[in-house]
Amino acid sequence: FEEPEAPGSRSFFTEIIASISDIKFSKDGRYMLSRDYMTLKLWDINMDSGPVSTFQVHEYLRPKLCDLYENDSIFDKFECCLSGDGLRVATGSYSNLFRVFGCATGSTEATTLEASKNPVRRQVQTPSRPSRSLSSITRVVRRGAETSGVDANGNSFDFTTKLLHLAWHPTENSIACAAANSLYMYYA
Repeated sequence: FEEPEAPGSRSFFTEIIASISDIKFSKDGRYMLSRDYMTLKLWDINMDSGPVSTFQVHEYLRPKLCDLYENDSIFDKFECCLSGDGLRVATGSYSNLFRVFGCATGSTEATTLEASKNPVRRQVQTPSRPSRSLSSITRVVRRGAETSGVDANGNSFDFTTKLLHLAWHPTENSIACAAANSLYMYYA
């Protein structure tokens, strides 16, 4: 399973950001979800020519790859997970945020959530896909903190706080996230 590289797109960072940090099978065994630094990719095991869906997670960081390399953040290994019903995928990011995407055919669902004790409950606009309500999980946005930069939406992000580990419950619509020394549960 390999996605062909676009001609002329090779850079010093190409191999680093394309390295897979996690992979999971769907519950039915038909799909695989892979996570590299920039994206989540959903693969049909019967189609090895390329992913059936690609979800942009860190595209807004592309202009900062030099900085990410210098502070070693580019080597962070984010995990990924699929919901038990196979309709959604999720992965972690910086500032204790995680992204949830709808993966049903034609879905434009993309929501950003924060692993926090007291999250502000409002939608985050994402640069990669239009947002749609994720009715079964609470939507939240990053509150103020030490910042290391600003994303494409003007939201601050912090490379020192990252959500690397998360898991979707196999039968219920709930996600467990680990941020620093805390474990957070999100459920409908």
